[in-house]
Amino acid sequence: MAISGWFVALVAAGALPVLLTGRPGWLGPWLLFAILLAALDVALAASPRRVRLARTVPARVRLGETVVASLLVENTGRRTLRGIVRDAWQPSAGAHPTRTRVAIRGGERRELRTALTPVRRGERRAVQVTIRSTGPLRLAARQATIAVPGAIRVLPPFTSRRHLPSRLARLRELDGRTSVMIRGQGTEFDSLREYVRGDDVRSIDWRATARRQDSQGGQKLMVRTWRPERDRRVVIVIDSGRTSAARIAGEPRIDTAFESALLLAALATRAGDRVDLVIFDRRIRGRVQGASGSELLSRMVDTMAPVDPELIEPDWAAVPGLVRSVTSQHALVVIATSIDAPGASRGLLGMLGQLTRRHTVIVSSVTDPDVLAATTERGNRSEVYRAAAAERALLDRARVAAAIRQLGGDVVTGAPADLPPALADRYLALKAAGRL
Repeated sequence: MAISGWFVALVAAGALPVLLTGRPGWLGPWLLFAILLAALDVALAASPRRVRLARTVPARVRLGETVVASLLVENTGRRTLRGIVRDAWQPSAGAHPTRTRVAIRGGERRELRTALTPVRRGERRAVQVTIRSTGPLRLAARQATIAVPGAIRVLPPFTSRRHLPSRLARLRELDGRTSVMIRGQGTEFDSLREYVRGDDVRSIDWRATARRQDSQGGQKLMVRTWRPERDRRVVIVIDSGRTSAARIAGEPRIDTAFESALLLAALATRAGDRVDLVIFDRRIRGRVQGASGSELLSRMVDTMAPVDPELIEPDWAAVPGLVRSVTSQHALVVIATSIDAPGASRGLLGMLGQLTRRHTVIVSSVTDPDVLAATTERGNRSEVYRAAAAERALLDRARVAAAIRQLGGDVVTGAPADLPPALADRYLALKAAGRL
């Protein structure tokens, strides 16, 4: 049972005779009268237990997008249900409205719509619905909470897909689909064509030139054209340990890693390469293997959606064996982690030599733009100390990056908005150089 503001006002009205007459004996009978009216109001209210509920929720939504969930409320009783229905979604689901005033006659049903704009990845759930049925006098209400479970999976937003068309255009150039051809170790021979001014003289095929004569008996120089090799292996390892929980520019590090992985996977699968994903700390949190094309991205976002960072140190010693379990061939191994502090990167550096002996390794790390900005602000004593700390952090990051390069790896860093396209550009550079 719940009382309304009208009941409070009715009880307060009983104080007026006491104030006017100065006789407190009026208060007891008036309070009893108000309670009897409230009891009568509750008895005349429709039962919230005689309501049948059914929920319809979209299966998936991208972070930041809005979808509509519906709740079907059917009044199976005879009395008209007047009151409020509260759909108890998690706050991070961004539900609006959360409360709806209804008036449903007996035997009728009503569809209540709720707009969901989630603000976090993962499973956003609604466990129960609370119905408050008020009586005809609106003094009191009957209330019941009914379990109506529902969930929606919030996927990574993949905002970096806006960089995909320009990278695909560059990929088409490398792939020989335009007039630009490349030459490099590890590339596949494509075709022969006549030499034009500006071609690399090292690509001239002298045997083909000797066999080729024009209609007037002269020689024509023939050059080889090349295209990048296909069916290469790309293994993306995302660190889901404690450093991935830090928020950089309002976004968790792990979300930036997901954006980078999605853009790289979309580009690599268009290039004909095979992409595998592993999310790992001390155990495998998510894994995608054997998928390609649109299925690859669909499985990746489904795997990424429920993963949140664990406040533990990753087991870097297990990563070489993890990569071997994915492929025994030479591969591009991309490790998305943090390289901010030499002490925290000791495990990463310790195992990196095992990977670089067999694979091409890129370490991808997000940088904090606030740290870079702090190095330029030195107007007072506090800002000078902040600038010194920021410079120290940048030096530590540079030391770790230098150690990674000495071990044979490569480093790609950038702000949350810049890291995904930077990683895609490094992949294209490896393709152009024939290293992948």
